[in-house]
This record gives sequence, structure tokens and C-alpha cells, in this order.
Amino acid sequence: MAASALSGFKVVEWAHFIAGPYCAKLLADMGAEVIKVEEPPAGDEARRHGPFPGDLPHPEHSGLFLSCNTNKLGITLDPHKATGRQIFLRLLSQADVLIEDNPPLILNESHLDYEALAAVNPRLVVTSITPFGQTGPYRDYRAYYLNLFHGSGRGYLMPHDSPNLEREPVKAGTFLGEFESGLSAAVATLGALYARYATGVGQHVDVSKQEAFMALERVEIGKYPNEGSSSQRASGRRMFGGLMPCADGYVEIAVAQDKQWRGLCDLMGHPEWTKEERCRTEQLRSQNVDDLVPLLAEWVAQQPRDRLFHEGQARGAAVGAVYTAEDVVNSPQLAARAFFFEMEHPKVGRVKMPSAPYKMSKTPWRLGRVAPEVGQHNDEIYGGRLGLSRQELARLREVGVI
Repeated sequence: MAASALSGFKVVEWAHFIAGPYCAKLLADMGAEVIKVEEPPAGDEARRHGPFPGDLPHPEHSGLFLSCNTNKLGITLDPHKATGRQIFLRLLSQADVLIEDNPPLILNESHLDYEALAAVNPRLVVTSITPFGQTGPYRDYRAYYLNLFHGSGRGYLMPHDSPNLEREPVKAGTFLGEFESGLSAAVATLGALYARYATGVGQHVDVSKQEAFMALERVEIGKYPNEGSSSQRASGRRMFGGLMPCADGYVEIAVAQDKQWRGLCDLMGHPEWTKEERCRTEQLRSQNVDDLVPLLAEWVAQQPRDRLFHEGQARGAAVGAVYTAEDVVNSPQLAARAFFFEMEHPKVGRVKMPSAPYKMSKTPWRLGRVAPEVGQHNDEIYGGRLGLSRQELARLREVGVI
């Protein structure tokens, strides 16, 4: 078996839910050894979020947790307690990276701020993922995902092509922004590790979730500072098309250029209304979009989704199919690339999970470990690596340190 891209790197993850654990998972998937620290007794918050098999909540059955924590070792530890802090610092003295998502004020009070950690291990890269970053007037604010998404300005732009554009702003489905934050943090962490080759020392990587959410909406977010105006969801020039129901699902149609319009007309068989003056140019279609889109939607509603997608694309019309979870899992494209794999978990059984969204020819992705149970590797890490005795571990459990 080929070595992994990050073989030899040691990562400690002290984070919960999605952003921090997903950042660590990306590194673990490339071969880094990741030790996940969960505070006792309940562990990571993600364990209490579904989906759960049979809709029966269980801390070892969370699909969210299983997905975000493959290829990791798992221990329980409370670094806020004095003894726990000492053990934590011993772990970090041997590590290359710490990924954490604690409030800056809490870390300062626990003497676990970056300066304290760098004094223990100057080569350590510390990646901190917080709602608003380590500086600024909001740095100590707590925030839920909903607050952050709308704090990024992205919610104001949504829905941007709904039939009801006057409705209130909404957030993107599920926790898209959390994964975006984790991805941004992983890229920055790799950059800091690369820089360490030149400098010999680590650094503090400060990730703001608010800014990570904004980073993937650069065009619209950048409009105001450059043009002095904000995008308006329900006014101004609008593109012909939108999200529409079809005979067996939904499609997204975006026809801006005349070439795309001609392809769409050919797909529809050139109905009479497409030959009217109000359809002649892109500007006229935009001006009459409220009258024209219902005519398109009426025709689309009678057509099968895959025909619209494949035949529209073949004609140069921008038509995209909206796939369900079932469609994605059964996709021949994803099957050909072996994107989904089955793993055997001791508490859940056999489950199908997504693998990595890339293929590396020399250092391929592989599943080394399923997501850990709460405290699964305590004996291995504390006894085998740090040399603590069984009596010491028992005492630490009694006082809630592990």
C-alpha cells in the first residue's frame, strides 16, 4: 500500500460539531494521525445530531458524526481542568497541529492561548476556528449557524430565483457553511505546515466562520465596496429561467445569452410565443420575464427531468438537473469513481458513506479507521503513548478528567 500524503504528521483535534472535525478529517483522510479530544462524559455535540438509523438517537449512531470523524483516534479529556491541561500539553508537545474551536476568552482563562501553547512546542501550528475570529469587537460573541450565515450577507441573496422572490431571506440547506469553514481551515493549516519548512516554527491560523462563509460569495459580496450598491433579489434585471418543477422532479434553467436562448427554443420545438417581439433579445426577455417564465414553466412541468437535462445541454441551453439523495447514491458516474464505500462499524453495522472528493494517483485515499466511540483509544494513547498506569487512568475517570 502506498504511503499517504500526510503520513508522519500528528494532529490533535479539540473541536466539536462540524467545522473543526471536518478540517481534521480532511487531514486524516490524507494520512495524518489525528487524535480527537472529546470532553467527558457526553463527547462531541455532533453525536446528538442525526440522521440516526431508524430515527433512534444514540451517541454512537449519528450519521453526521460517523461521516466527519473517520480515520481518527478518539480520547476523552477535559483540558480546562488542571490535570487535564497538563496531559493536553504533553500531547501537544508531540504534535504538529492543533485544531480547536474554543472561545478565545475561555482559552485565555485556562492558560491555553496560542502563546502558552507555542512556549510548549514552538513548531506547533494552532488552527483556531471561531464564529468571528480572534480579533475585532465580535471576537467573544457566541453564534449559531443561522446567525453566522445571515451575518455573512449570503442569506440576503437567497432565494435568488424562487417563484416567490419577496419572501424573507433564508439560509442554505443543512450546514453548508460549517463545511466551508472546515475546508478553509484545512487549506490554511496545510499552508502553515508548508511555511514551517522555511521558518522552522509554527504559527497561529485564525479562521473566522463569518469570513469563510463570505469567501465563496465573492462576486455578490464584493459588489457594494466596488459599486456602492447591493444586489437586489427581487428587482433589477433578471435572468430568464429559474428553478422549476418538471414531470418527475426539478430542473434549474439559466438562459442569459442569445445562444442559450436559441438552444432552449429548439428544445421546446419553437412554440409561437418564443417568436414574439418580447423574446427577440436578452434585454427584452429580461424586461418581460414575469410574463414569459410562466409560459416556460408550463411546458417544463410536462417534461421528464433527464430529457430536459441531457437534450438541453446538447443544444447549448443551460439546464441542470436537481438530484435527490437517491439519485446521487445510485448515480452511475459516482459508482464508476467508487465515491461511496461501505464500512463496518461495531455499533451501527454496515453503512454506506462518501469517500474523498478527489483521486490521488500516488497517495490514494483509504479508510483506515471508522469514527471512534467515546473514549475508545484512551488506553492506547494514555497508557501506551504517555505511559500512564491503569490506576492513574481510573483515578482520572473518577474525577472527570477523562
